[in-house]
Amino acid sequence: MAKTDSKKMGVVQLTILTAINMMGSGIIMLPTKLAQVGTMSILSWLVTAGGSMALAYAFAQCGMFSRKGGGMGGYAEYSFGKAGSFMANYTYGVSLLIANIAIAISAVGYGAVLFGYELSPIAVCLATIATLWFATVLNFKGPKVTGQIGSFTIWGVIIPVVVISTVGWFFFHPSMYIASWNPNGTPFLEGVTASISMTLWAFLGLESACANMDAVENPKKNVPIAVLGGTIGAAVIYIVSTNVMAGIVPNMDLAASNAPFGLAFSMMFGTTVGKIVTGLMVMSCFGSLLGWQFTIAEVFKGSAAEGYFPKVFAKITKDEAPVVGMVIITVIQSLLSLMTISPNLNAQFTILVNLAVVTNIIPYILSMAAVDVIMKSEMVDSRKTKLAMITGFVGSVYSLYALYASGFEAMTYGSIVTFAGWVIYGFISYKYDMGKRSKEAHEKIAAIEAQNAI
Repeated sequence: MAKTDSKKMGVVQLTILTAINMMGSGIIMLPTKLAQVGTMSILSWLVTAGGSMALAYAFAQCGMFSRKGGGMGGYAEYSFGKAGSFMANYTYGVSLLIANIAIAISAVGYGAVLFGYELSPIAVCLATIATLWFATVLNFKGPKVTGQIGSFTIWGVIIPVVVISTVGWFFFHPSMYIASWNPNGTPFLEGVTASISMTLWAFLGLESACANMDAVENPKKNVPIAVLGGTIGAAVIYIVSTNVMAGIVPNMDLAASNAPFGLAFSMMFGTTVGKIVTGLMVMSCFGSLLGWQFTIAEVFKGSAAEGYFPKVFAKITKDEAPVVGMVIITVIQSLLSLMTISPNLNAQFTILVNLAVVTNIIPYILSMAAVDVIMKSEMVDSRKTKLAMITGFVGSVYSLYALYASGFEAMTYGSIVTFAGWVIYGFISYKYDMGKRSKEAHEKIAAIEAQNAI
């Protein structure tokens, strides 16, 4: 029997960790948005789960065989050079900027319900900005403190979701679920497409599932198992919990709620339990925001180290926290929050989610296009290469469909952001061509001198 390293994670531990990383705050506002489509959104879940599993497997293969660091930027570099690497890092950074605002809005929505406040659009905006700054300041003490807080707050979402996925069945009314199938009379394909971006939002973060490779036993075998297992596990939890709620809470109430899980638990066990669950969700959402605010600072720091972003983002304190970068990022998020004020909190959340999904899909597509090149460059077994190429292609097709499903407005703004990235790269591209040009110039000079000598 092979010996195991007690200091490393096994496949079960890594699978659970992967599922938890994806869940975060992605689920807590989903029931409200999905209720606006109806229970036919379960079809969107099935499409998204399949596409996400293809993406997850392809990312697992990239993580195992790529020799370039930098995550998706490193993967994209195989096929698209430094330009592709820059665009993957840039669009991923922009996506996190926007996504974190949506997470903060979720926390504000649940908090307002918890304390019984009816917030105006301006009040929601100001509370969102305050939440972002509070999370940023707590990150000043570095990754250790952030990790400790996050490992505790995650239980605020795990406990309610597990309870409603199991005990919730005792309160489930099939007739209510059936009546909520298509409340707006939406055409079939349009109904499925309408909720694709929201279901994909719940899976964002699966690209980071390979980050723990060095801490896992037998990574080449266990990482793909854990990535797929974690994605399947998260998919089951998402599908079960959101659909059970549709049979507990009337569709109109669920579609209008700013705290759907709290509402569901209130109907199941009474107002007090509903308040407790709402409090747990606020805690979990803020813990997730805390972690993602630190993550985005790390993404910007890594990009600054590559020369893509200004060097100020690479500065760190003695606690290993890129504080200056965090402050700049939060200033930008505050301005974006002011720009996306909406009379309806759910509408504001939807706008931000769609834009975050669009900008996040760009590095997905760049990475999927590089899967075959990575595998062949590293001389991986042909059968593994073929499977990775097929899953990468499926992931690409799904990603393109998700772009379409995000809507015209999100695609327009996402395209503008992407094109702006090409402009920015144009100003810094000389850094990466300088060495090549210098070498060519020296070769030409040497050739001329040799000819003159003759």
